[in-house]
Amino acid sequence: MSVVNDEQIVRGGCLCGAVAFRGQGPLFATSHCFCTQCQRHHGAAAGSYGNVPVDSFVIERGADKVTEYARSPKGRCGFCSICGSMLFWRGAETPERVALALGSLEPAWTGTVDTEWFVEHKPNWTPRA
Repeated sequence: MSVVNDEQIVRGGCLCGAVAFRGQGPLFATSHCFCTQCQRHHGAAAGSYGNVPVDSFVIERGADKVTEYARSPKGRCGFCSICGSMLFWRGAETPERVALALGSLEPAWTGTVDTEWFVEHKPNWTPRA
């Protein structure tokens, strides 16, 4: 990966610190996904993601602690096998990119999201736009 400067690197990791990763930013195709699978996987109203090119994605620490789960034929989720933190999503239809869980990024991501998916499943207990 050729890096123009360190400000374009996106970094993140899990809650327990066993896993750390990086990718070439800036993030693109950012989203909140309100599908019921994301809700169950994250234990929250939505899964929130930002994409980086797959060829720039590197697990810097704890690759042996990452478990990938084929959540559906459409993709796989990567999470820490120690603390359970959701880290990324690899879509079968978008193999050129990796969707990083926005909540796993350090420093915290301060941008906005481009898209909300499956809003018909947005729980009533979340604010409505």
